Amino acid sequence: MIDPALLARLNAPLLSDSLDACGARHQALPPRIRPLDEDLVMVGRARTGQYMEVAEVPPGHNPYALEMQLVDDLQAGEVVVLAVGGSLRIAPWGGLLTTAAKARGAAGCLTDGYVRDVRQVRARQFPVFHAGIGPLDSQGRGEIRAIDVPCTVAGVLVAPGDLVFGDIDGIVVIPRALEDAVLAAAAEKLSREDSTMAELERGAKLAEVFARHGVL
Repeated sequence: MIDPALLARLNAPLLSDSLDACGARHQALPPRIRPLDEDLVMVGRARTGQYMEVAEVPPGHNPYALEMQLVDDLQAGEVVVLAVGGSLRIAPWGGLLTTAAKARGAAGCLTDGYVRDVRQVRARQFPVFHAGIGPLDSQGRGEIRAIDVPCTVAGVLVAPGDLVFGDIDGIVVIPRALEDAVLAAAAEKLSREDSTMAELERGAKLAEVFARHGVL
C-alpha cells in the first residue's frame, strides 16, 4: 500500500530518477507514448494483454474473447496494459472498453497501439496512454493471444502486478521487486527537492544549493 501523502506528490520525472538511483535505467517509455488527456494522472497495477497481428477472422471465432476476459476481470486500481508488438494496424482501445473498465474501478490503460472513440474516452475522464489515434477496429487485424503474461510495451518490459505511473511527462513502470526501494528513494528525493526549491526561491545560487542537496 502506497502512502497516500506520497502518492499525491509523485510524478514521472521523480520516479524515473528514483528508478535510475536503484539501477533500473530503462523503465521509462519513449516520448511517443502520450496521454490522451494531459490533465489526468494514472497509477495502478498492470494487467497485461499481448496482441498478435492477424489477417482474417475464421468463421465462428470470437476475436475479442481474451480482450473481454481481461476487462471483465479487472479489479479496482488496475491498469490495462496492451502490447501490440509495434503493429501499425491495431487500435485496441476505445469507448466501450473504457466504459467497462471504469465501471470496474480500473485506473487506466497503457498501450503502444492506437486509441479511438477519443471524445467518449475523454468524456469519461479515464486515463489512457497511447502511441497514436486511429479509427481502425482490431477485428481482422489483431487480437490478444495471451493475458496476464510479461510483455514488452514500446521497448519496456511490463509484468503483471508491476506499478505503472503516467502523467503529462510520460510513463514509467516500476518492477514489483524494486517498488519499495524506488518509493523510498522518491520520498527521500522529494525532501531534498523541497529544500532546493525553497532556497532557490530565496535567491540562492544553483551551484551552492546543489552542493548542499545534490538535486538538479
